[in-house]
Amino acid sequence: MKSEKQIVDVVIIGAGQAGLSVSYYLQKKGISSQAIFEKNQIAHSWRNERWDNFCLVTPNFQCRLPDHPYRGPDPDGFMPKDGIVDYVLDFSKQVEGPVYEGVEVLSVIKRTNGFIVETTRGIWNSKQVVVATGSFHTPILPPNVDAIPNSIQQINATDYRNPSQMAPGATAVIGSGQSGCQIAEDLMLDGRQVHLFLGNAPRSPRKYRGKDAVAWLEEMGYYKTTFAEHSDKQKALTGTNHYLTGRDGGREIDLRIFAQKGVKLYGYLDSVSVHGLKALPDVKEKLDSADRSYLGICERIDEYIESAGIDAPVEPRYTPSWEPEADVTELNFEAQNITSIIWCIGFRPDFSYVKSDVFNGRGFPIHNRGVTEVAGLYFIGLPWLHTWGSARFSGIAEDSEFLAEQIESSMKTVPETEYFFV
Repeated sequence: MKSEKQIVDVVIIGAGQAGLSVSYYLQKKGISSQAIFEKNQIAHSWRNERWDNFCLVTPNFQCRLPDHPYRGPDPDGFMPKDGIVDYVLDFSKQVEGPVYEGVEVLSVIKRTNGFIVETTRGIWNSKQVVVATGSFHTPILPPNVDAIPNSIQQINATDYRNPSQMAPGATAVIGSGQSGCQIAEDLMLDGRQVHLFLGNAPRSPRKYRGKDAVAWLEEMGYYKTTFAEHSDKQKALTGTNHYLTGRDGGREIDLRIFAQKGVKLYGYLDSVSVHGLKALPDVKEKLDSADRSYLGICERIDEYIESAGIDAPVEPRYTPSWEPEADVTELNFEAQNITSIIWCIGFRPDFSYVKSDVFNGRGFPIHNRGVTEVAGLYFIGLPWLHTWGSARFSGIAEDSEFLAEQIESSMKTVPETEYFFV
């Protein structure tokens, strides 16, 4: 049924930091006719899809939501999960919204001068739509995963909370990105036997030559590099984030040290069967590749320090502390007492409810800084939307302010009275 409250200038889908930031900049421009739809609740992913010991991997000083920078006592530290939730909730108090929590968007359909947005709270009409749900929607699982015996507990990274929820016995962690490495460490520190299957993620130093590597890279202007300027756009879009941790004040993650502490390392997952998991014989290749990234970052920092004439302590060059003697390519569930598996392979996007031809073959929207070729349809919170920080607290303000400007400009061309309900 048509009602006045169901006609708005802007619909924003998602009430995480991205959606809230766009809304905030719109209200600063006097565009108050908004509806923010959140399928779950504000800050849902931080609150409900992170493990108990989760911390940011970027320093607190990079938390720069619009007019809401980190103001706590530890700018060089790393906020734990509860602190992140509080930070986002505090920011949400500055957003007039309104935010409709527990409302799912079912479809977004373009009409001549606007959009029909079908939700579990009815049908809405809007001139502009901003999709602010990120891109981590559907967990990736390998083929034949149904062959794994039902007696083995299986969860995705977003469902992991702490070691106590895992069945007694050994755990296989599949994937060595940020989540996989940190979850493996969480289990290892609890005394659990961990079998870790490696991926292609690079690694980064934590503190180097007297300062956090993130602080050095920011000072060097690395995070100002735009996607348009990036030398390898395909790598930027498909690459995996460097692994390190903010836990216990922040530290590096070196999987060679994990191996010395008892974690069993395997290569890239090749196949799944009722009896176990099979890996490629590439443990050394994966470790060496991660180390090359680590050393490359160190070298860039060294070059910057030298060229800028900065007085910084010198550190010895990293050398591997452990090398695999031979690849173990098969993990037998029964022989190794595998009672649980945590899938940390990654996610694929699901924007199927957006009924517009703006997506590439991988399901990601085609855009320029979040602006699509469909007039009035925007995306925000995606990796490398504009810069490295686009999907992080550090870059969301710049992206959301830009989109607010685009929305304001676009609205001037849409007739006030032309709305289309079904």
